[in-house]
Amino acid sequence: MVRVTNWLRRQRRHAAFRKAAKGFSQGRSSVYKQIRLALVKQWQHAYRGRKEKKRDFRSLWIERISAATRSLGLSYASCMGNLRQNNIILNRKVLAIIAVRFPSVFSQIVSR
Repeated sequence: MVRVTNWLRRQRRHAAFRKAAKGFSQGRSSVYKQIRLALVKQWQHAYRGRKEKKRDFRSLWIERISAATRSLGLSYASCMGNLRQNNIILNRKVLAIIAVRFPSVFSQIVSR
């Protein structure tokens, strides 16, 4: 009777984790338990960072649109309200790009 071990699968799993922890310092790159804990924490930060990135970009677009509308003598809220009333459906990302790269087009859009 042969004792069944999980040696090969465990070795491959540990190797994959070790490869993912490349660049970590000290035991966090060599000791499996520390590697696993470090990677779990890294994945948590990455998950949260992906959500924060969306928030950060939206606030950046709002700031750019607000700055462009203030130069035209309007507020951000009134500008967005006018766009909605006139059924101009552009998201904030596109509006921010137009405001930065094509100010004359942006002023025409807002003045409607």
